[in-house]
Amino acid sequence: QVQLVESGGGLVQPGGSLRLSCAASGSASSINVMGWYRQAPGKQRELVAQIIYGGVTNYADSVKGRFTISRDNLKNTVYLQMNSLKFEDTAVYYCNLDRGLPGMNYWGKGTLVTVSS
Repeated sequence: QVQLVESGGGLVQPGGSLRLSCAASGSASSINVMGWYRQAPGKQRELVAQIIYGGVTNYADSVKGRFTISRDNLKNTVYLQMNSLKFEDTAVYYCNLDRGLPGMNYWGKGTLVTVSS
């Protein structure tokens, strides 16, 4: 079983920055896709960014150029550097690990990011 623990959320002003971290423990092989999703109040959960084991990344159009996803395979940790934050980035951010096998898609409990003046 894999456990994902997120950290780094909080309150930030528009234009500010935050860095989220997600550490995977348990049977967390590095051969996986790790990513960040978010869910704003009243909205569906959406993909923010993904990074595969080899480092290829994928971003939602709304965050391209502002957010950067990275990973440390030795630490089984994924990061999300968020710059130039906007009000609309306010959401609960969830870490995801997908090993591409049935029953091997895992979620963290989420960390709240609030962008407010």
